[in-house]
Amino acid sequence: MENSELRDMSDEQLGLTLDETKQNLFRLRIQAQTERLDAPSELRRHRRLVARIKTMQRERAVVAAKAAEKGETAESAS
Repeated sequence: MENSELRDMSDEQLGLTLDETKQNLFRLRIQAQTERLDAPSELRRHRRLVARIKTMQRERAVVAAKAAEKGETAESAS
């Protein structure tokens, strides 16, 4: 999944994708422990996807906080 696809998702979709990716990562880790993992690169891919999603969620939270802060300062100045 590319960054542009993630950026186009809503907050709810990002959360669902994060949950799904975490579950898949858990399953892959179990498979790796039982030595039945076919593609070890999948672990890295899922870890990086989780990191990308969390980064985008954090970016959106920061932007929302700044927007709320600007709105509050504009209201208090009036």
